[in-house]
Amino acid sequence: MGDLGRHPVANRSDVRDFLVSRRARVSPGRAGLPVLGRRRVPGLRREEVALLAGVSVDWYTRLEKGHIGGVSREVLDAVAGVLRLDAEERVYLFDLARAARRPRAAEVAAEAALPATAQWLLDSMTLSSAMVTGRRQDVLAVNPLARALYAPLFASATTRDGGRANLARYHFLDAGAREFYGDWAGTADVLVAALRAEAGRDPRDGATRELVGELTAASTEFRARWSAHDVLLHPRGAKTFRHPEAGELSLSYHSVDLPISATETRHVCACTAEPGSTDEARLRALVG
Repeated sequence: MGDLGRHPVANRSDVRDFLVSRRARVSPGRAGLPVLGRRRVPGLRREEVALLAGVSVDWYTRLEKGHIGGVSREVLDAVAGVLRLDAEERVYLFDLARAARRPRAAEVAAEAALPATAQWLLDSMTLSSAMVTGRRQDVLAVNPLARALYAPLFASATTRDGGRANLARYHFLDAGAREFYGDWAGTADVLVAALRAEAGRDPRDGATRELVGELTAASTEFRARWSAHDVLLHPRGAKTFRHPEAGELSLSYHSVDLPISATETRHVCACTAEPGSTDEARLRALVG
């Protein structure tokens, strides 16, 4: 099973909180265990997870305290199965383990600049609003239609750093975001889950920690979602906007990863309207 304490790193609290929250979701009956007597904790006990995963109680206790760096893939798979983790939560758990195995002195590489060809790609998408975002929901590039659609974001007082907008900062710190997004709560869930996944991939990323700290201190809505440790991926779906000029817009979106180097990708989200619809006419009118 390896040395659980080999690489002490800053993500122990994330490991602990994630595993505890997922253990609390799984009832004994759901795990195939009999319910005997009064239970003082929600969900499974630590010893029950250990039994079902085939490890000792002491070993699982250390894992739940954050000692994840030396854990094998097979054991993590077993624990994930007992805790009924979905595909996205499994990815997050393995990201936490991978981050814990890195040397403590590892530096977080600066976010690579987008190549010029990325902007060419966005500009060629004339019937869709297209936006590239970075690891921390910074807006790195947009096409003209996206700039017009997200005008309230770019005009927000939360836009900083030489005009760079951040979707999460706008969403939780600008009161106007509640009017702009038709489903503010649903979008909030996705944004926080995306930041949670990024923090799991590299807990040493100081810029991510700084943003999370800022939003946690300023927003009770963000704080509640962050503590839930939810991990969500929404590659496609529908969004509703209440645009100050175009009115209400119901758009479909698709999200894809854009490779910018051999090891780096960025996130592209394109929003478009049903051909021939009123929404399409309103969207096109934003850029004349």
